[in-house]
Amino acid sequence: MSSRLDILHEIIDPVAEAMGYEIIRIALQNSARGGAVTLQIMAERPDGTMLVEDCARLSREISVIMDIEDPISEEYVLEVSTPGIDRPLTRRKDFRNYAGYDARIELSVPDDGRRRYRGKLLGITEDLVKIEVDGEVFEMDFNNINRSKLILTDELLKQASIGV
Repeated sequence: MSSRLDILHEIIDPVAEAMGYEIIRIALQNSARGGAVTLQIMAERPDGTMLVEDCARLSREISVIMDIEDPISEEYVLEVSTPGIDRPLTRRKDFRNYAGYDARIELSVPDDGRRRYRGKLLGITEDLVKIEVDGEVFEMDFNNINRSKLILTDELLKQASIGV
């Protein structure tokens, strides 16, 4: 049985890919005040760039397909954005491309009683993500990662200003 996010990916990913974009993350977030949910889509071009005009263009196309497919029964707000500098790491290639930068990783199921890691991302081999925390290297199954993102550092800001 497909999850709600899997269904959204099946609908949205092909639209984005046909337009030359890659989907970084799709998230459904409930409103704190009980209003409409937010359908948040983070996307970028294969070269890692994404302009405001790109977000608007992608948003218009996604709106059309969402109206046709109607996968969300309740009222929702569509938000299309860039992943930002302290981006989420959601794809295997993100763990390769951002090796050497500081990251935060949270596991779905704790490994040896530990769920959270913060340190220097060392990359990924097959399905094993490596991160160095206080001089110790930890390996975790990519499929057990619940959430991960880059940590905003001076090094990351400097690299972002000249392009990765």
